Amino acid sequence: MACAYTRRVRVMTAGACLFSWLIAASLLLHPVSSKPGSLRVITDANWEEILTGEWMIEFFAPWCPACQQLQPVWNQFAEWGEDMGVNIAKVDVTEQPGLSGRFIITALPTIYHCKDGVFRRYQGPRSKDDFLSFIDEKKWQSVEPVSSWFGPSSFLMNAMSGLFKLSMFIRHCHNYLTEQMGVPVWGSYGIFALATLLSGLILGLVLVFIADFVFPSRRFAPDYHHRKLPAGQMRLLQQSEDEQEADGEEEDDEDEYEGKHEEWQPMGEVDALRRRGLNVPEEDT
Repeated sequence: MACAYTRRVRVMTAGACLFSWLIAASLLLHPVSSKPGSLRVITDANWEEILTGEWMIEFFAPWCPACQQLQPVWNQFAEWGEDMGVNIAKVDVTEQPGLSGRFIITALPTIYHCKDGVFRRYQGPRSKDDFLSFIDEKKWQSVEPVSSWFGPSSFLMNAMSGLFKLSMFIRHCHNYLTEQMGVPVWGSYGIFALATLLSGLILGLVLVFIADFVFPSRRFAPDYHHRKLPAGQMRLLQQSEDEQEADGEEEDDEDEYEGKHEEWQPMGEVDALRRRGLNVPEEDT
């Protein structure tokens, strides 16, 4: 009986050890990390989601040492996001240059707090407890919000985002020309300079055509010079034009009357007038 009992205890102990070993192996294979979906990734395609609700957004770059130090803390902070009712997100500026220009990122890492479309820049300590107290105690209310002119959804920031995207596109083209096509660096710069010159000329012509169509020049209007004169000079000018028209009508009437009078003259008188004009004596006829 004692041997059987001892054998049973050994089997149970081995089973417990095996179960413990399996649990430890599973923990090693699946280390503790942030909750699934707790850390959001923001891109140019879904950035408008941050305009609703409360958000904490980190702008980082993989090559930035300060960003690498902050990343574990930010992941721990993201685990508390669901419990505190705040969305924790991150933006890789190397992959999303449009968002880098939209938020005017000049230093890394940069952290923004957003509450229903109102943005505030976080400039406090960067520990998990500091982030939690910033949200829990609503310290963000004491931070001055970003002006609407510089908000990410404003026209100015939309233009800035497009400019950053264009600069990144030009950089990719430059790398393609120099690395893939084998074009010298000075040749790539020359190509971009020529393209910039041609695009500027075309854009200038288009703007001139649009301006002439929308706002035609007043110099070609029939009453342009009349509108520039004062009222007194306008009356004098109108009187002089009326007098000239009257004189022109009188001259036309006189010419018409003289023509008719000459038609009724006898042929002899007409010939005499012609000879007098030519200084020919009448005796020679």
